[in-house]
Amino acid sequence: MKRSQKFYLQLGLAVALLIFIGILIYNLWVNLSRTNMLLSFGWLGQPAGFALGEHPLSYKPSDSYAWALCMGWLNSLKVILCGLVAATVLGVLAGAARSSRNALLRALSSGYVALIRQIPLLLQLLFWYFVAFLSLSGTPLAPLGTLIRVSNQGVELLGLHLSVEFSALLVGLSVFTAASIAEVVRGGINSVPRGQWEAFRSLGLPEGLGLRRVVLPQALPAILPGLTSQYLNLAKNSTLAIAVGYADLYAVSDTTITQTGRAIEGFLLLLISFLMLNLLITGGMELLNRIVLRSQQRL
Repeated sequence: MKRSQKFYLQLGLAVALLIFIGILIYNLWVNLSRTNMLLSFGWLGQPAGFALGEHPLSYKPSDSYAWALCMGWLNSLKVILCGLVAATVLGVLAGAARSSRNALLRALSSGYVALIRQIPLLLQLLFWYFVAFLSLSGTPLAPLGTLIRVSNQGVELLGLHLSVEFSALLVGLSVFTAASIAEVVRGGINSVPRGQWEAFRSLGLPEGLGLRRVVLPQALPAILPGLTSQYLNLAKNSTLAIAVGYADLYAVSDTTITQTGRAIEGFLLLLISFLMLNLLITGGMELLNRIVLRSQQRL
């Protein structure tokens, strides 16, 4: 096929796609007009009228729907950022353990990955919420003493109180996502030539030090694409927070839609908000990937 023919073919497909999207938007507009439900966002300034179990900034039921949605967005951002850090640490440790010479570490990490990946996330969240947290009494977490206190009222960490809902969601998301990250890390580590392993061992470097200084830096280009996908999955899976009563963006949006009847506007705001979150994650990982590639090219 000639170059000009390819261009006209792509142009035709693009025009057909735009026409199709235009037809969908037109039909939506006509149907909304017939039911007197044209898009309107004036309701965002009206009092929300409902309380939030958790809000990082000052919030009252008399505040607007817009402010309530903002609180939900901040709650989602908080649990996602904390989950990304916790899942990365646990996933890297589990992935490295699967490549360890220690048979016990390999067996434990393999069992963890196999078990966690077979159980639906929703069931895991319900387990952490109803069984692991609500059934506890207020006792320090040994051997850390009074630094960490876990109870059915939440987690006290270095004087910072974390609610039961937030704690259950954070632990569930982190443990579940870390199992997939472990497989991504293991695949990246296995992509490094075995000669690199033999090289640092011949120099007398300990296994852990050689893994951190020699193997993992070379495995990063193979790890980062899969890691990005798992980060995005964690962000999207955070919408299951409604199952444990955590006031994330989806839960607040669901209540807002129920009270106002503005389903289309509510879902549009929800889609745009999660698009922003995912773009932040994707952009950050792309920047990290460029930095890693540049650093390796200099070597």
